[in-house]
Amino acid sequence: MTYTELVAAVQGYLENTFETVDINTCIKQAEQRVFNTVQFPALRKNMTGVTSLGNKYLQCPVDFLAAYSMAVVDGSGAYSYLLNKDVNFIREAYPTPTSTGLPKYYAIFGPRSDTEDELTFLLGPTPNASYTVELHYFYYPESITVAADGRTWLGDNLDSVLLYGTLVEAYTFLKGEADLVQLYTGRYNEALMLAKKLGDGMEKSDFYRNGTPRVPVA
Repeated sequence: MTYTELVAAVQGYLENTFETVDINTCIKQAEQRVFNTVQFPALRKNMTGVTSLGNKYLQCPVDFLAAYSMAVVDGSGAYSYLLNKDVNFIREAYPTPTSTGLPKYYAIFGPRSDTEDELTFLLGPTPNASYTVELHYFYYPESITVAADGRTWLGDNLDSVLLYGTLVEAYTFLKGEADLVQLYTGRYNEALMLAKKLGDGMEKSDFYRNGTPRVPVA
């Protein structure tokens, strides 16, 4: 389902012509709801960075929302995965910033002082060399409202959950009748179950490890 098809479908269902800014807001809210409910592999991004000798801070990517894993790669190419801890744990474990070594822990420290929209990581201990850091993290992919070709992974693969999610947001915006809001919400939840089956089930298992899915026979 393309952006144009989605907008036409919503307007047809609700028999209402929306302003572009209003329908785009509803679509973005629906996308965020789906993205925060189902952990699709398509919502993961991989990025590498480099630590600095004696600098215990590492800048987050601008689209970073949450970390899946962080690993430090030493000179031999060996991966060492860091443990996610609170800032106070790292401060207590390594109270002296000049105590350096191969980082073992990381924490989300907070916004940079010069750019409040960008977060930073705190590493412990302070890196004793320049290491390559590989970060896997959760982010919001490009919205279908701004996609150059009007297509996204969600629209192409799970158009039902995008459609009904947008209908719920749009009809709520119109202050529609409660029974129809309930109807669209029910359809959205049904579509969301299919999305969770894919994102939280099928994409995280295979027949070799989990066997073929079976329905119990009475």
